[in-house]
Amino acid sequence: MPMSDLHGSVADPALTSMTLLNEIAGRFPDAVSFAAGRPYEGFYALDDLPRYLSAFAAHLEREHSLSPAQVRRTFFQYGRTKGVIHDLIARHLELDEGLEVDPESVVVTTGCQEAMVLVLRALHRDPRDLVLAATPSYVGFIGAARVAGMPVRGVAEGTDGIDLASLRRQIGAARAEGLRPRAVYVVPDFANPSGVSMPVPARRALLELAAREDVLLLEDNPYSMFRLDGERPPTLRSLDAEGRVVYLGSFAKSAFAGARVGYVVADQVVVGVDGRESLFADELAKLKSMVTLNTSTVAQAVIGGFLVENGCNVVTATTREAAVYRRNLRAVLEGLESRFGPSWPHHGAVRWNTPRGGMFVVVTLPFPADDATLEYSARRFGVLWTPMHHFYDGAGGLTQVRLSFSVLTPEEIFLGLDRLAKLVDDLR
Repeated sequence: MPMSDLHGSVADPALTSMTLLNEIAGRFPDAVSFAAGRPYEGFYALDDLPRYLSAFAAHLEREHSLSPAQVRRTFFQYGRTKGVIHDLIARHLELDEGLEVDPESVVVTTGCQEAMVLVLRALHRDPRDLVLAATPSYVGFIGAARVAGMPVRGVAEGTDGIDLASLRRQIGAARAEGLRPRAVYVVPDFANPSGVSMPVPARRALLELAAREDVLLLEDNPYSMFRLDGERPPTLRSLDAEGRVVYLGSFAKSAFAGARVGYVVADQVVVGVDGRESLFADELAKLKSMVTLNTSTVAQAVIGGFLVENGCNVVTATTREAAVYRRNLRAVLEGLESRFGPSWPHHGAVRWNTPRGGMFVVVTLPFPADDATLEYSARRFGVLWTPMHHFYDGAGGLTQVRLSFSVLTPEEIFLGLDRLAKLVDDLR
């Protein structure tokens, strides 16, 4: 059948970028890969899985007074659409993020990607609706918007995160065109791909702008626990006094990605045409019931056991992983400085940012860093990275690369940077 007979999102570059990277990585298995954004896997143990399942089963019997037959049904049968670990997620958010949320406002999703699709689908009522996002932006969000049919309008990003003056201008321009801005997607802590974070004053100013402009904020928070130093700033959701923030979360980086368990906290009140009120979460659950019906109860049970075993304190549970990410971030920054710093004859030709946490560093190179260059880098020099142009909704980032360091050792990082330096010497 012709591609023109399929939905436009199928051919969208945002949906093909991850496939491309996986394909190139598969053809060059010996290359040092700075491309994958996976969590560190050195502490995984197969024995954890049955223990987590047993811990969650005991939790259901002890805390919810379920009989053995009811526990068995919970594990093996279709589950509640909004999820069966919503109370544990609410407890985790209270302990780790200082958020008090009604468990009924939590919808457990199949990864955070499903949460994005559900929220965008719910907000996209007619062709006038659009969502705004900082540029560059997480390619998974851009792809989710394509699947949901929601146009994305880019907003400039500065050193303090999404640029508020640019956001105000883009909202005004959209309305002048007869469009309806519904929400703003934002990653306040160590954004993927840029690594940029928002200071607390900027967070407060963003909430004030959202209230003035009557838009929602879609806060995605996968990296805030992995800070290099200093205190963790409050989430947008914890600063929100007007119900402007829909909070997106996941256990992919904190527990393990294979479970594919995410969630959305949506406690906004929706008023029906008959005057009846419901939670936005309830409306999202209606959509979910027609998409995935329910998130795997077995996957939820494993994550539930992880939460139970750690007292729902995920910050404490990820202490070892956080130490690895701090070590690796220092290794990347020190390695870049030693290879391309003042002692390098061409100092200034290669530049990079210095995020204070997360999993990514952005490097600007003195030549185009497109997909063809990536393949050349892998084949000739044995090093992989992610072209930044994949994170732009249009032209942008053409000479930049994202280095992800989460799954590497310092030795692998230094070897990969040596190979990157040879690529630079070859193409500069």
